[in-house]
Amino acid sequence: QVQLVESGGGLVQAGGSLRLSCAASGRTFSRDVMGWFRQAPGKDREFVAAISWSGGSTFYADSVKGRFTISRDNAKNTVYLQMNSLKPEDTAVYYCNAARRDGSSWTYLYDYWGQGTQVTVSS
Repeated sequence: QVQLVESGGGLVQAGGSLRLSCAASGRTFSRDVMGWFRQAPGKDREFVAAISWSGGSTFYADSVKGRFTISRDNAKNTVYLQMNSLKPEDTAVYYCNAARRDGSSWTYLYDYWGQGTQVTVSS
């Protein structure tokens, strides 16, 4: 089975930056589109960003476009999310997963999740 381990979260002030990592293990890293998702307290889990297997195509939720950058290193079975100009609205637990298209956006592909990593942005 695949294990997904997110890391890099923390507490930052508005305008600050964080770099999240997602390490996959347990089987060969596939050529799936990989994505980041987040869930704030009392809200549904939502799409944040996705990246093709080659890294040549990226996709972002409107709320983070221009501030976040997704990347991947297939040799390390790792996906990253560089988060700049953070806002309090970005506060959530961030998860990674393979991603699939869902209308004009994206949703998760696999039923399993890592533990997530908490991102808290203070005012």
